[in-house]
Amino acid sequence: MLRFAHFNFNVLDLDRSLKFYAEALQLAPVRTKEAGDGSFKLVYLGDGETGFELELTWLKDRAEPYDLGECEFHLAFVTDRYDELHKRHEAMGCICFENTAMGIYFIEDPDGYWIEIIPSRG
Repeated sequence: MLRFAHFNFNVLDLDRSLKFYAEALQLAPVRTKEAGDGSFKLVYLGDGETGFELELTWLKDRAEPYDLGECEFHLAFVTDRYDELHKRHEAMGCICFENTAMGIYFIEDPDGYWIEIIPSRG
């Protein structure tokens, strides 16, 4: 049997990313792993409801933003608080694309990753 474990985003400024994910999506660290020499740090974020985790990888020697290419991948969240989150994300200025016909929108994190917000439809 296989089950999803986590998804990884490489981040340039770990503190800025942690603040963004806490404010935008209420994700909180559930565990961390740090190299003994301080060369990297992994912070796993959880939603408090599922076992799925977002792994934020920070590399000490990384000085330039990551090249995400055409960003043809994204993380998605389903919520029963769609309108509330939309207002929060609008105020944060992080909505990068909205498809009103489909009833979804995307936010962009500090490193350029897109996160899809989907309303519960059930």
